[in-house]
Amino acid sequence: MSRILVTGGAGFLGSHLCERLVNDGYQVICMDNYITGNNRNIEHLKGNDKIEFVEHDVSKYISVDGEIDFILHFASPASPIDYLELPIQTLKVGSLGTHNSLGLAVAKKSGFLLASTSEVYGDPKIHPQPESYWGNVNPIGPRGVYDEAKRFAEAMTMAYHRVHGVDSRIVRIFNTYGPKMRVHDGRAIPEFISQALKGEPITVFGDGSQTRSFCYIDDLIEGIISLMNSGEHEPVNLGNPHEMTINQLAEKIVELTDSSSEIVFKPLPEDDPKVRQPDITKAKKILDWEPKVTLEEGLSKTIEYFRETLK
Repeated sequence: MSRILVTGGAGFLGSHLCERLVNDGYQVICMDNYITGNNRNIEHLKGNDKIEFVEHDVSKYISVDGEIDFILHFASPASPIDYLELPIQTLKVGSLGTHNSLGLAVAKKSGFLLASTSEVYGDPKIHPQPESYWGNVNPIGPRGVYDEAKRFAEAMTMAYHRVHGVDSRIVRIFNTYGPKMRVHDGRAIPEFISQALKGEPITVFGDGSQTRSFCYIDDLIEGIISLMNSGEHEPVNLGNPHEMTINQLAEKIVELTDSSSEIVFKPLPEDDPKVRQPDITKAKKILDWEPKVTLEEGLSKTIEYFRETLK
C-alpha cells in the first residue's frame, strides 16, 4: 500500500491516524468537511508533501484522482453533543457517506476500513461485550441516530464485502481519549478536565455508578494500523478493558489536576448505557494487540494538552 484516503481526517481520531500514516511513509489524502473536525488538528501537517487536504462532505459523491490503496472511513460526529445537534447529518454520513466511500473502494479496487463504535451494543445486557453480541439499541431514541447509523454502516460494509469482494475491515471503537479532543466535546474526559482546570463544578450525569472503559489514543491507533494490515473482515473490538465508574474517573481527574472543583450530579440522559467494557479476546488473538498506556499516564498527557489549549 502507498496511498490512503482518511475520511474525517481533521477529527480527533482521524487526525491522529493521518499523522501516524504520514510518519509511516504513506501518501495520505485527508478529507473532511469540518462540521466537527478542526483545522488545528492537522495544521502541523500542512506543507508536508506526503499529505494532501480535500474539503468535502462524504455524504455527497466522492471523486478522487489517481490510485487509492486503502480507504479509512472515519467521517462522523462521534460525541453525544454533536449527534444530538446534528442528527440528520449523523445518519447521512453513516449511510450515504459509507455507501459513497464503499463505492469509491470498488472503483479504485482498494481496501476499506470502517470506524464503527461500541455504541452498536447500545445499553448492553451482556457484559463485557464480545463481537458476537448483537446489542440492545433503541432505534427511535435520541442516541439512535448514531447507534443505527453505525449499525447500518457495518451491514453495508459486509454487503459490499460479500457482493463486490471489497477487502474490508470493521473496528468497533470503545471510549478513546487523548490530545486533540475538543474542550467542549461533551464526553466525560474532556468535560471533566476542562471543568477541573477552570475550577468549575464537575458535572456527573446520574449517580456516577455507570461504568466506562477508557483507551488512550496511541493504543487505539496502533490497533487500527494492525487491523488494516490484517486479513480480518468481521468486526473487531478495540478498547481498554479496564473498567471504572464515572465517579472514579471524576475523582482521578480532580486528583491529577490538583483541582478544588466539587463533583455535582445531573439527571442521566435518555438511553445512556449503564455499563461499557470491551471483550478484546479477538484483538489479542488475531492482532496480538492490547492497550499499554495506563489511565494515569494517558490522563496526565491529556491534561497537559488541555492546559495549553485553555491558556
